[in-house]
This record gives sequence, C-alpha cells and structure tokens, in this order.
Amino acid sequence: MDLFEEQHKKENYKSLPLAVRMRPATLDEFIGQEYILGEGKLLRRAIEADRISSLILYGPPGTGKTSLAWCISNVTKSNYVAINATTSNVEELRKIIAQAKLKKSSTAQKTILFIDEIHRFNKAQQDVLLPDVEEGNPILIGATVHNPYFYLVSPLLSRSLVFELKPLKETEILRILFSALNDKTRGLANLKIRVDKKALSFLAKTCEGDARRALNALEVGALTTAKSKEGFINFNLEVASESIQKKAVLYDRDEDAHYDTASAFIKSMRGSDPDAALYWMAKMLYAGEDPRFIARRICICAAEDVGNADPLAIVLANAALQISEFVGMPEARIPLAQAAIYVACALKSNASYLAIDKAYADIENKKVQEVPDHLKDASYPAAEALGHGKGYKYSHDYAGHYVKQKYTRKKVQYYEPTDIGYEAKIKQRLQKLKGEQV
Repeated sequence: MDLFEEQHKKENYKSLPLAVRMRPATLDEFIGQEYILGEGKLLRRAIEADRISSLILYGPPGTGKTSLAWCISNVTKSNYVAINATTSNVEELRKIIAQAKLKKSSTAQKTILFIDEIHRFNKAQQDVLLPDVEEGNPILIGATVHNPYFYLVSPLLSRSLVFELKPLKETEILRILFSALNDKTRGLANLKIRVDKKALSFLAKTCEGDARRALNALEVGALTTAKSKEGFINFNLEVASESIQKKAVLYDRDEDAHYDTASAFIKSMRGSDPDAALYWMAKMLYAGEDPRFIARRICICAAEDVGNADPLAIVLANAALQISEFVGMPEARIPLAQAAIYVACALKSNASYLAIDKAYADIENKKVQEVPDHLKDASYPAAEALGHGKGYKYSHDYAGHYVKQKYTRKKVQYYEPTDIGYEAKIKQRLQKLKGEQV
C-alpha cells in the first residue's frame, strides 16, 4: 500500500504544471526580487533566522509570491497550508487555526498559512485572522496582485510586513527557462529539446516579467510540437509565438497600474515627449481603457501644463474629447493621438495653474475680501440708495476698451505670465495696461 501511494504521488507530481514543479525549495534557487531577498536584506535575514512574522506579498502575476511562500516553509521547516480566498470561508479558517495550534503544542512545528488572493476576503474574514496572526500561530503569508493598502484592514496590515514583488527582468526569466530546460527531475531535460535562443528571448520579453506565463508557454510548446526525424523537439521562434499568443497587458482599471500608467502619460506630455505619451496611451487603449478618460487627461494637461503659452492646445484637446465620445473606438484613437502629440509638442506654461492655486490659498487662509461697492450689482431699485455701482467705470467707454480702476479692496496678484509662446504677448499687454493712467 505504501509503495502504491508513493508511486501515485510521483505520477501526480509529473502531471503538475511546469511552473509548479519548478518552484524553488531554497533561497539560493529563488530567482529575482534581489532588493528584498539579496544577501543581507531584511526578509532574507528573517527567513534564514526563522524569525518570520506575518507577510503580505503583492505584485503582478508570476513574480514569485506563491513560490516565495513555499520556499519559506521549506527553509524554516514549517507545516505548509495553502488556501485561496475565493473558495475559502471562516469555518475553514477556524479549522486551520485550530490544527496549527494543535501541531505547535504537540510537535513544536510552526504552521505557515498561505492565502492566495487575500484581497478577496471581506472585513469579517480578515478580522478572524487577527488574534492568532498577532501570536504568530499560524504565520500568515498573504498574496495579492492588488495594493493591500486599498483592500486589507489596517489591523491586519499593522501585524504584517508588506513587500512588493516587481516584474522579473528578462535576464531573470531566461535563467528560469534555462533551469527548466536543464532539470531532469522537475523540468524538461528528458524531452530532447533543441531550443532557439531567439525563441527563449522572445518568451522572456513577451511575458512581461511573468515567470509562470513564460514557463507555461515553454511547456505547451514543447509538449505539443511534433518531433523531427532525428527525434528532437525544435522549439523555435514560431513555436514560441504560438505558445504565448497575445500578451495580456497588466492594467487594473481602478487601481495601481491604472493610475501609474495615466500618471506616466500625463508626465510624458508635460515633459514634451510625444513618443512616450503615445506609448502609454496605446497601453491604456490596448487594455480597454475608456477613451473619454484619456481625453480628459489630455484636457487637464492642456490647461495645466500648456495654458496660455498655446491656447489652441485646450481647444484641440476638447475637440478630441467630443470626437472620441462621438465616434468611439477604434477610430477614437486617431484624434486622441493627434491631441496628445499636439499637447506634448506645445510650448509649456503652468502660470494659470499656479495662479488659481494661489487664489485658492488666499481664500482658504486669509480674510475674504468684501466686493467693492462700485462693483456690486446695481440692477435692482434699492441698489442706488445703498451706493452699489456708484463710480463704476464701463471699460468700453474708454480708449482701447480699458480704464484703470480697482477690482479688489486689497491688491492681489496671482497670474504671472511667462515669456513663452502666446503668453509672452499677454505679459506685454498686461505690462502696458498697468503702465497707463486713467
């Protein structure tokens, strides 16, 4: 019976996906995330000293969150329990916690509870973990692709160390792929594969830092490609491109990737780099972003960063907004691109943006001025008796349609036009008007 069970386990292990079989068992096998797992780094020291507190790991898919949890359990010789928050519940959590306490009291062995997609737990489910997580029994390792500060309750975060895992570099993905190709026990070394290095480089680049996706593509390509007459599997660029298919752009439309990409888009336009602006815009559109959202960002940038240096920028941005609403995708990408390029290439001035912020600050922090009597509404019968409108000078009655008069009780100055583009003409006119007498 024992021999049968052992054989059954081996067969089940072989049927596991390559990405699961290749999970590292030691820190030396773990590839990537050097900034938190390199020699002397806090997390590595804690793992090697078996002083792990609860962890929250977040980052894009395939960056090693599950692998790291499995690796930690091996290094610390802890009991490992893994669940997925999408299918788990409070009852299961209570059972796992009770079993962890029993195992610790009877064998002194710690339990690591790995919860994948922990952001799926509601507040009540997260609260169930708090007392025992604080005592370190079990040790929680939560994984999520979402920013935990948006989804997890503060008490749980305060009891955990939070680490962000970043997309793997192409060189790191290549190391993982070569490791899988050369491993006879867990990998594909027994399949006699002839690999085109260009094919591996393509997988490493196209998977966008997702090791799981790269390994899955490698395995699918290797297992579905017919052998040559010589008995080899030729894994070339064509096979690689078929195996990985169309890449999925990481873009959570209401979270980090969404706001980070939008930020890069705006800053590229502000920085007068039309090519970078088009790149980030293309990413957003490719991922299914609402073109109206992009158009609004262009309008904001046109007002905030171009301003009166080129007044046509905001006109073109507004036109792109209206056209994108009217025609929809995919045609909307064209006027959006035109507007983004124009705004990126336009002369820049943030004088209008600074001016309104200064005015807001005065209203917020200083005593609000009363409207001068001569500017008050004089359209109703009793206004004259109150002195409203008395002494007001109608600009169009004077030469040049301008007359010097006070428009605030205390002098204010917010708008400081630059010497750039059309704003230079505005500056000259204002200087001329201020120099004229009544």
